[in-house]
Amino acid sequence: MKPYGILAEFANPDTLWQACERVRDSGFTHWDAHTPFPIHGLERAMGLKRSWVSLVVLTLGLGGAAAGMGLQWWASTQAYPLVVSGKPMFSWPAFVPIMFECGVLGGAMGAFFGFLGLSRLPQHNHPLFNSTRFEGFSDDRFFISIEAEDPNFDREGTESLLRQAGAQYIEMVEA
Repeated sequence: MKPYGILAEFANPDTLWQACERVRDSGFTHWDAHTPFPIHGLERAMGLKRSWVSLVVLTLGLGGAAAGMGLQWWASTQAYPLVVSGKPMFSWPAFVPIMFECGVLGGAMGAFFGFLGLSRLPQHNHPLFNSTRFEGFSDDRFFISIEAEDPNFDREGTESLLRQAGAQYIEMVEA
């Protein structure tokens, strides 16, 4: 079986934080930290960039608003052109509530599908689930996993880096 990568266990959040900084400074790009609770600022220690989800939400939100306004324009001026109470065919103030709701719907869909797509979900079986020690990440354990596909991955060198960073236990995980 081919290796997925290395899984290292750390004693506490402070040690994990320092290890994340060392892994980041070593130039690794395909790695992640796993904690039982959110650690404020860990994304900075990992060197993560800003998420693209907000741009997806904005794009689909504006697209939904434009689609809502376009549909109402088409229905009132092209498909069913009726003059009601002497109002113009395209009376945009009457269309604002529907346009707003379509924008909210588009933004919500952008948030949901953007998050799923950028997180590569759903992933029903991840190689880390094969490790019995990894089961503790949702209780009281702190882990760093470095994937073997990383350009800087070298089994001995990576294990040495993680030991110097304070790892209590290191395991090679199979794909």
